[in-house]
Amino acid sequence: MNIKINDLYNLDETIAKDIFQGATYPWEVLPKIKEFILELGKKLDKEEYEEVSENVWIAKSAKVAPTASITGPAIIGKNAEVRHCAFIRGNAIVGENSVVGNSTELKNVILFNNVQVPHYNYVGDSILGYKSHMGAGSITSNVKSDKKLVIVKNGEEKIETGLKKFGAMVGDNVEVGCGSILNPGTVVGKNTNIYPLSSVRGTIAENSIYKKQGEIVDKH
Repeated sequence: MNIKINDLYNLDETIAKDIFQGATYPWEVLPKIKEFILELGKKLDKEEYEEVSENVWIAKSAKVAPTASITGPAIIGKNAEVRHCAFIRGNAIVGENSVVGNSTELKNVILFNNVQVPHYNYVGDSILGYKSHMGAGSITSNVKSDKKLVIVKNGEEKIETGLKKFGAMVGDNVEVGCGSILNPGTVVGKNTNIYPLSSVRGTIAENSIYKKQGEIVDKH
């Protein structure tokens, strides 16, 4: 399947568009997120964004619960909502109109605009595309149990990433069902639905319905 940046994401739907320049696959930008935020944060419009603590820039139109914990570098976009007890551990871009919910944890991530991670989610070393949604309790697993470097398996092709920490690349308009696990190196094509309680690995084509391993059907 096609797993390059432009196959998965509408780059007009993120403040982080420029980080993808010169990259072929989206996971190539994971090691660059921290420095990108530090540079971008300094350039944000002070009429729209406020640096509320060191290297934490929050849009004035965003709603952030007083119980949320946000460690920099981080950017919280316009009209985003960060709810009660959200835990943002740094190197995080939360897109415009996105929701980071109760007890959700983020680390080294880019959430495009209109992303929802609203209930008990863990998203680490991952990129979630425009209007993607993680159901309650669904997570990205970002380190292999044997601690080896992550390899993306795309059919017969195996792509060495050189990364020990790599969660999931989730395309635009993907629905991840409640309680699902996206295993290290998972790539989900846009407009795809993942059934609840799924354990997903490898690459899933766009416009699919993932019912279980070995049972993936076209979406009509």
